[in-house]
Amino acid sequence: MALARALLAAVSSVARQSESKISIAQRGFASASIVNGVPVEVHNDSGSKRVVVTKSLPGDRWLQYLVNADCRVEVCKHPDIILSNATIKQLLGTKCDGVIGQLTEDWGAELFEALRQAGGKAYSNYAVGYNNVKVEEATKRGIPVGNTPGVLTETTAELAAALTLAAARRVVEADVFMRAGLYKGWLPTLFVGQLLQNKTVGIIGAGRIGASYARMMVEGHKMNLVYYDPYPNKQLEEYIRMYGELLRHRGEPPVAVRRVETVEEVLQEADVVSLHCNLDASTRHLINAKRLALMKKDAVLVNAARGPCIDEAALVAHLKANPDFRCGLDVFEDEPAMKAGLADCPNAVIVPHIASASMWTRSGMATLAAANVAGVLSGYPVWNKVDILPFVEKPMSSVPQAAPSIVNAKELGLKLVADA
Repeated sequence: MALARALLAAVSSVARQSESKISIAQRGFASASIVNGVPVEVHNDSGSKRVVVTKSLPGDRWLQYLVNADCRVEVCKHPDIILSNATIKQLLGTKCDGVIGQLTEDWGAELFEALRQAGGKAYSNYAVGYNNVKVEEATKRGIPVGNTPGVLTETTAELAAALTLAAARRVVEADVFMRAGLYKGWLPTLFVGQLLQNKTVGIIGAGRIGASYARMMVEGHKMNLVYYDPYPNKQLEEYIRMYGELLRHRGEPPVAVRRVETVEEVLQEADVVSLHCNLDASTRHLINAKRLALMKKDAVLVNAARGPCIDEAALVAHLKANPDFRCGLDVFEDEPAMKAGLADCPNAVIVPHIASASMWTRSGMATLAAANVAGVLSGYPVWNKVDILPFVEKPMSSVPQAAPSIVNAKELGLKLVADA
């Protein structure tokens, strides 16, 4: 227990130091204030448009977008990690032009109505997903909703790969063992895990993140790929076939790729299964007790998608009944809480929703969220191209005059760049 407390203190210290370094550029011209009874950090105090940011964001490029759009930016400094609707409404007050919010917040009819009454014209989620947003409620009130696609792909895939390897090779269990001073010498049976080379990786959801993860595992470990997705990913299939031909020409066994018709086929065949699907009615509890029973006894299950895709109570029971089965989880069904017993399962690798937590990605997400709000408030059209990197990487003097990603642009009849 003392060791755990010491480790937690060290991690908390590093996190505080990291936040300080991240925020130093932002705070150069900021002032502390109390607005509507809520503590905030104010940037560009004289801006004509008021934009509320419900959490401190990494980097400073995002702030440049809003300042260039003549926005007064108020970053919430409330001590609660997850803000209640009451606190957010208090923060919005009677005048608010735009908001950058978090996926931990409930943006439905209540909050969008409060934003509309405050004169709000734009909302952007600091996430690519928006399960926390009732987009139809925003659309009813004429409020564009932004998200942050295109900068999470490799970062999320890397974390899924890290969870896969950590679980398969029992890295966390061994780390805890070492820190507890229990290592007395090498043993042939000490923390024996699974070798992934030449085995089969399965993915459920072959979009950008799933395909990136698949390539990492196939290329890095010469694994065969089996995947389920309602739509074939022909580009991924062709890439893996070409890689297989390269291996063949080098005298090595080629890898194979196959799309199957059911989730069950993936679960039965794969040594590693990684979830990369969206969360909707069809994928809630996609992995349940019945489907877990189909998996190999020493398989690895990875989830860096959405927590409710797994029936977490069923997973806990499966982990306890099958000690050679392992999982790696970045997300949880009742986040931030875990189901009872999960923390006690040594065959589970659990991390606190950090799949997007590279500096490039997290600051890129902030940039896109701010560019969405700034673009809408400036009357710019909506970007209608897949490549959003110009917003993240181009000099500010030459970034597109557009809102990068507005998910309800069509419903609101917003002008697109191609039509402008």
